[in-house]
Amino acid sequence: MSMNIFRFCGDMSHLFSIIVLLLRLRVARNAQGISVKTHELYLCVFVSRYLDLFTTFYSLYNSVMKIVYIVSTASIIYTIKFQEPIKSTYDKSQDSFLHWQFAVAPCAILAFFTHLIGSGISDFSLMELLWTFSIYLEAIAILPQLVVLQRYREVENLTGNYVFFMGAYRALYILNWIYRANTEKNYRHHWVVYICGVVQTLLYADFFYYYIKSKAKGGKFSLPTTG
Repeated sequence: MSMNIFRFCGDMSHLFSIIVLLLRLRVARNAQGISVKTHELYLCVFVSRYLDLFTTFYSLYNSVMKIVYIVSTASIIYTIKFQEPIKSTYDKSQDSFLHWQFAVAPCAILAFFTHLIGSGISDFSLMELLWTFSIYLEAIAILPQLVVLQRYREVENLTGNYVFFMGAYRALYILNWIYRANTEKNYRHHWVVYICGVVQTLLYADFFYYYIKSKAKGGKFSLPTTG
């Protein structure tokens, strides 16, 4: 896996988003406006995608980042669900997106048929199937968090920063793919990755607009009502 400025900045944006959220939980001591379901989805993404930690060594950087993503995401889930006083401030009624039924299950089914059609029964690979599943699931993993923010409307500063850097990570990875496609010989195109990456970035479009608008005006960051 080659490294370039876009991929590195994307990784750092992703890492920074996690640090911002952990900082927000530690400073505010509450989980208001945070979706634990989004992080459960991301944990599914990371665990299913990074099973190659046990089979293939790419680089120390690659291995460390994968472990950091898994451990930090699990830590966020544990903190919100089990640590007081944060646990008591988590509002399950606001974080009500049915993520197992409407995210994990459809993505698993879609990944199965995508992989079966692309590889056939003879070349069927569980590792490739799980990797494909992780790509589909990551594209929509932010949905529960966006739903929670829409319900709360007024977005706390660190929460807004965390979501912004999560979106920036995927946008930077799109630039990474474009750069690699134009600079690397025999670069293997992954159309499923491209489509899911674009879908994931588009899900942030509305949030980006109001986030940048609030920063430009210097006022509170609020999302509009849906009604």
